[in-house]
Amino acid sequence: MEAQAQKLDQTSQRLAERDKALFAKIVEAYQKHDVQHVNVFSSELAEIRKIEKTVMQARLALDRIILRLKTVTELGDMVGALAPIVGVLGGIRTAIVGVLPDAGKELEQIGTLLNGIIMDAGQSSGLTLNFGEASEDAKNILAEAATVVEQRMKDKFPDLPGAMPTAQDKAQGKT
Repeated sequence: MEAQAQKLDQTSQRLAERDKALFAKIVEAYQKHDVQHVNVFSSELAEIRKIEKTVMQARLALDRIILRLKTVTELGDMVGALAPIVGVLGGIRTAIVGVLPDAGKELEQIGTLLNGIIMDAGQSSGLTLNFGEASEDAKNILAEAATVVEQRMKDKFPDLPGAMPTAQDKAQGKT
């Protein structure tokens, strides 16, 4: 599409040069009082200006199409990024709802909002989403997060000792 836009620009430039040359010929013919050439050149110039106008309109329409395609592409990228996040939120909500019910409800609302955004974006751009892939991505993200949390817990809290010696163990000399 960019190549087509450049071709239209080149065509417009050639037409503008031709317009300028014909206009100069019209002025010259007027100065010579050559009415026949003035009429011929002015008719040709009128046709060239019609073509120039059409080329400019086509260029503007092409610019709009290019911008729309870029927007849809960016929107698709955004939707593709949001889909796994919704899955991760669902997993986090499930894990946290037992501990913090209010936070679970809020995460559910956020997930619903994000789902709405994804659906609206999909409808406006004509995108179709593969939630199977998003769910797989979400599972991988959750597994990675669980591993990091587990490691942080081990770093933050020391391991608990096996069993505390009882009075009986001490009396028998076991420690």
